[in-house]
Parts: sequence; structure tokens; C-alpha cells
Amino acid sequence: MTRSVIVTGGFGVLGQAVAEAFAANGDKVARIDFAEKPHTAAEGALDLGGIDLTDAQSTRGALSKVVETNGGIDVLVNVAGGFAWETLEDGSIATWSKMQAMNVITAATITQLALPELKNSAAGRVVNIGAGGAVKAGTGMGAYAASKAGVHRLTEALAEELAGSTVTVNAILPSIIDTPTNRADMPDADVSTWVRPEAAAKVILFLASEEAGAVTGALIPVTRGG
Repeated sequence: MTRSVIVTGGFGVLGQAVAEAFAANGDKVARIDFAEKPHTAAEGALDLGGIDLTDAQSTRGALSKVVETNGGIDVLVNVAGGFAWETLEDGSIATWSKMQAMNVITAATITQLALPELKNSAAGRVVNIGAGGAVKAGTGMGAYAASKAGVHRLTEALAEELAGSTVTVNAILPSIIDTPTNRADMPDADVSTWVRPEAAAKVILFLASEEAGAVTGALIPVTRGG
């Protein structure tokens, strides 16, 4: 069965890998991103750039285009987000608000607005991107970890809320994802232990599958290179 899949943050490295995995599975994929245009094309994808997912009107417009083009919404993967490292002593409280907006509010906004379509699906799926670093925060990780912990709680609460529906809600908790940005930021790190985007995408694909229908409210660590 061909499904309608949305990947937020779909123009980024992880979003690209997730979109390609679903497309290879035969699904119709829409990529929604704050950036105006993707750096890399995704064959057959519906690309919607310049979308502020903290804004309900902007988000609602993007969802309408997806429903009109791909016929409903079966899977929503919330990849959109951001990262900041700074200590509380030397940092800005504005960073805490920014991380909450980028990581929690984006996911909550589009998920809330997509729920009617997801609940109409025979097997609706929401997969969020949490963080292993939000289970125990290290120095400089406070603002980021607090926002990702919010994603974890959103996942659990929504799974309970939708327990009587056809929709499951889960999250993956990656360690460090192997991206060009992370390599540039940590040039001396052992990247062999980092999670490849394609490996994370495989876990997401499983959580969105019919086989994972009995799994909801799970926070799944993804910690191996793959």
C-alpha cells in the first residue's frame, strides 16, 4: 500500500535520508522545511520550503498542499529542529526559548494540525526525533536537552492520548548523528561510533511500518553506527 508521508526538516542530512528511505519503500513523500530550497533533490518528493512550523497558518497551508497532492497523511516524521551548545553562566536565556521553539513547538504544531488526517489513516504513524543527550545532559547541553526532553514527554503523552485510535507515536533517541556539521564541530572525534543517517532512517521506517503497530509511546535509543 502506498502511503502519504511527511518529513519535516526534510532538506537536512537526516531528513534527506529519511525521505529517500520512504521513497525507496514506494511511499509518496513530502518534505517540509524552514529553508527555502533543498540542497539535494529527492526524486518524486513534494518539496515545501519556507515553512515556519511554529506558525499555525503557515503549517496549515503546507498540510493542505500535502493532502491535495498526496491524498491524506499516513506518516509524520518530525525531524525539524536545532542544536545549541552553551553554558548557563555564559549563555543567553533566549537560547532556551529558541531551542523550545525549534525542537518542541515545531513538532507539537504540525502534529496537532495533522491529527485529523492521521486518525483517518488505517495505520497512522508519528515518529519524533528525541536525543540520547536529553536523558542525562552534559555541560553546555541544558537548553538543547530540555527541549528534546520535551519531545520525549510529547511522544509519551500523545501516545496515551491516542491509545484508542489507529495512530502510534514513538521517538528515536540518537546519540551523535554523522553529519558534515558535526564532523566540523568535533574534528578530533571517533566518527566510527556515530549513527549514520541511513541507519537512523531504517529504525524510523520500521516504527512507521505495519509490523510496528503494537509499539507506541516508545523512546528508542539509536546508538550504533549502523
